[in-house]
Amino acid sequence: MSKLSSVLLVDDDTTNNFLNELLLKRLEVTDQLLVAENGAQALDLLTERIAAATELPALIFLDVNMPVMNGIQFLEAYQQLPPAQQRASIIVMLTTTMDGRDLARIQELPIAGLVSKPLTEEKVNTILQLHFQR
Repeated sequence: MSKLSSVLLVDDDTTNNFLNELLLKRLEVTDQLLVAENGAQALDLLTERIAAATELPALIFLDVNMPVMNGIQFLEAYQQLPPAQQRASIIVMLTTTMDGRDLARIQELPIAGLVSKPLTEEKVNTILQLHFQR
């Protein structure tokens, strides 16, 4: 099974990030796991990779509720990236609860899906099958 070039975890909860990293490593999804604790850090990471002509993450797991820049604000800023860069990554939103207004707004933004926390092997495998034929 081929591995993804890289995966970006965007979540302000360090425990979630740690557990998700363990899961993704155990499932051998990628050799390169990147972590950002809010949308601003994630956007900085992506723009640095674009400037350096480094491959963007194939998959981004994005939390909805975070300080500094939340998932929705990240997606709004993400839409300002060049279209080729936007198409390089599959974005899956992670959430525990969803406000109706947030859900309506998220449906207008460029995501491939919405998954409830916590990530599980089954959820990761479903995402990989749907979007990467893995």
